Amino acid sequence: MNLDKKSLKVILENISSIALIGASPNPKRDSHKVMKFLIDKGYKVFPVNPNHADNKILGKKCFSNLRDINQKIDMVDIFRAKEFVMEITKDAIKKGVEVIWTQEGIVDKKSSHLAKDSDIIFVMNECPKKILEN
Repeated sequence: MNLDKKSLKVILENISSIALIGASPNPKRDSHKVMKFLIDKGYKVFPVNPNHADNKILGKKCFSNLRDINQKIDMVDIFRAKEFVMEITKDAIKKGVEVIWTQEGIVDKKSSHLAKDSDIIFVMNECPKKILEN
């Protein structure tokens, strides 16, 4: 499913909670910048990074993994290398998310097919911050 920028924006306008996988407390990292932008836009963001679990990133409790979040998640935004995407996709399917989104440079067709077979929208190689800015 190739979605145009307008369709991607509609997806983002219809969700409210996002688990950001690979969140970083480092303000120079893209994941930090995107997380701050999404919070400022009004999204409920759950940072996920096992290296920072139980600490706070941008004032939000950081989780070790997606399974540890005991709240509804609409979208998973993945800032991890391709080799981690399949496991995250499987966890996201179990969690019942509506959208799985991989950041620019991350393409995983096998994970995409698995998600689509579970009726989950899978967006690859895009940045939600850039979509919302335009």
